[in-house]
Amino acid sequence: MRLHVLPCITLAAAALAQTVPPPSASKTMGFTASDELNKNLPKWMRFSGLYGGRLEGFTHGGFRERNDDLYFLNRFRLNLLVLPTPWLKFSFQAQDARVFGKNQKPPAPPYQDAMDLRMAFVEVGDAEKGSFGLRAGRQELVFGEQRLVGHVSWLNTARSFDAVRATFRQPGFKLDAFASSVVPVRDGVFNHPRTGNNFHGLYGTLDRAVPRGQIEPYVFWRVAPGGLDFKTIGFRWAGKLPLNFDYGAEIAAQTGSFGLDSIGAWAGHWLAGYTVPKVKYTPRLIAEWNYASGDENPNDRKRGTFDQLYPTAHDLYGLADQVGWRNLEHFRSGVELKATPKLALFGNYHSYWLASARDGIYGAGGAMLARAADGSAGRRAGWELDFQAKYACNKQINLWGGYAHLFPGEFLKKTTPGRAYRFPYLMVTYAF
Repeated sequence: MRLHVLPCITLAAAALAQTVPPPSASKTMGFTASDELNKNLPKWMRFSGLYGGRLEGFTHGGFRERNDDLYFLNRFRLNLLVLPTPWLKFSFQAQDARVFGKNQKPPAPPYQDAMDLRMAFVEVGDAEKGSFGLRAGRQELVFGEQRLVGHVSWLNTARSFDAVRATFRQPGFKLDAFASSVVPVRDGVFNHPRTGNNFHGLYGTLDRAVPRGQIEPYVFWRVAPGGLDFKTIGFRWAGKLPLNFDYGAEIAAQTGSFGLDSIGAWAGHWLAGYTVPKVKYTPRLIAEWNYASGDENPNDRKRGTFDQLYPTAHDLYGLADQVGWRNLEHFRSGVELKATPKLALFGNYHSYWLASARDGIYGAGGAMLARAADGSAGRRAGWELDFQAKYACNKQINLWGGYAHLFPGEFLKKTTPGRAYRFPYLMVTYAF
């Protein structure tokens, strides 16, 4: 199916018109369906829900001619919260994620996972605000900017972990300790972890160590069948500076083994931002550099490719999600505008190089897309332009739209057919 931008946006607008209530209804919406339901339930039992619909597509998937697609993602989440006492909580989330119109037959994750249990945990104490909280069961794990650990809710099926997580909090300090196993998503069957595929860690937060900022040190340990055993040690540091500047940085190093191979890799993220004062639309300008090591020699029994673990990688290295935090040198510049109190606009330029010409380029999910093991394709991967808009209709409804265009560089032209990748989308979310 041939896909062009204007037809895609036209179809998306029609789909959203059928999904979103008319403006008059949205403005008068003073309650949600769950509010009305909860009025008739005991105070210790609360229901809520979230609907997400997204029409998206792409041209030249894999940078190949005539590899195009256009489809609609549909997701419902139903939440139940039981609070028998202030110090005890039971939380459940059922999720039904489906895709319509996709070329892939039959549909599969991450596009589809018909009704399944995404979260089910018990919490003793208060992990969000109290001095101590212990959470056990199926849950999300989210740390920092989610560059290494996150829920990846942009994907229709998202991610959860079977985990035990303890949170300790004192003034100026918080520590999370967890032992977990990621839950692979499989459509048509109940999702459960793979035996032996374990992920553990410690994540700290120091919010008084530096003025107007915080430092987050961490260590993660991943163990899996096949001899995978390695640690990731790093920190994140972010905050605000005088004269409307802000900053962010994250550095992580990895060591360990995979079978007979040793692991030695690292990655870094550095960002500087500036909010222009007393100017219409309150523009924020950003410049960012990301680096992740690659493998210099595929035959030396040493693995130098950084492993990005379990991130929420969407839009961190480009809206098109064709580039991940592995074997990467990435520059980004952009602007954020507050056009109206309800409308936010975003525009970015991205430029990509391989850290090692003998390693490959990896997608946002971590899978390799292309490689020239002899290094003959060079390091210049390409560049991308992307634009997004978000409109908050009210407390229940948000609308998103965006478009990304990735231009292949020398490396992609030599290792793939080299066609430009395009990705448009329109999305609506509704809390009920």
